[in-house]
Amino acid sequence: MENKKILIIDDDPRNIFALTAVLKARGFECLSRTDAREAIELLKTDEYVDAVLIDMMMPEMDGYEAIPIIKGISKRRSTPVISVTAQAMVGDREKCLAAGADGYISKPVDVDKLLELINTL
Repeated sequence: MENKKILIIDDDPRNIFALTAVLKARGFECLSRTDAREAIELLKTDEYVDAVLIDMMMPEMDGYEAIPIIKGISKRRSTPVISVTAQAMVGDREKCLAAGADGYISKPVDVDKLLELINTL
């Protein structure tokens, strides 16, 4: 099996560092962007991406705004988008899925749950 390539979108470099370290240790390739607009520009290119992990709470453009735009890029319609949020409150999962996310995981990220989610999408 070829390594899956994951795009991590998070405004906090520490979160990107932690997720990248964990995913690389499990054989994934990682790309990252600290800004949703930059990530969207990347996703408009032919860069190969198997899945997107997006932080829902970011300045300027948050995940709720970015996911519908990402899903609107014709070549990305089937790319799984997993929302990552510190807001683990009632209704958050539904709100993320309503925005177009294919999966949802709360912070701090449970690595096993994340891997399970990536592998089922």
